[in-house]
Amino acid sequence: MTHYQIEAALDTPSIDLNPNTGVMEFSGKSFPSDVTAFYQPVMDWLDEYKLTPCESTEVNLKLEYFNTASSKILLEIFNKLEALYKEGNNVVINWYYPDDDEDMEQTGNEYSELIQVPFKKIGYSVVFN
Repeated sequence: MTHYQIEAALDTPSIDLNPNTGVMEFSGKSFPSDVTAFYQPVMDWLDEYKLTPCESTEVNLKLEYFNTASSKILLEIFNKLEALYKEGNNVVINWYYPDDDEDMEQTGNEYSELIQVPFKKIGYSVVFN
């Protein structure tokens, strides 16, 4: 199984999926013109990861913005993680949001209610230089 990494672009997040550590990270903005095509490698990777997961899986999401289509794909990703969790694997989702972004905090609350996976909502301060 390969380590999947892509750098952030103007309309896509950075993604780092590490099969050796079980740590998956998504950060930046997500509004690609073709959401399905952009996220298909992630979905395929998760299907393969599910066959031989790490003892513990940690998913860190620090998204600044995402559109409705990305929101639907995130739910599909969460559903795959929920299936992994329901098979007895340790899975935790960490949802990072700026302390002053009530919409992103609320979105995390909504996701946490839709899935049965440990879901931590973590506020952070944005510092401008």
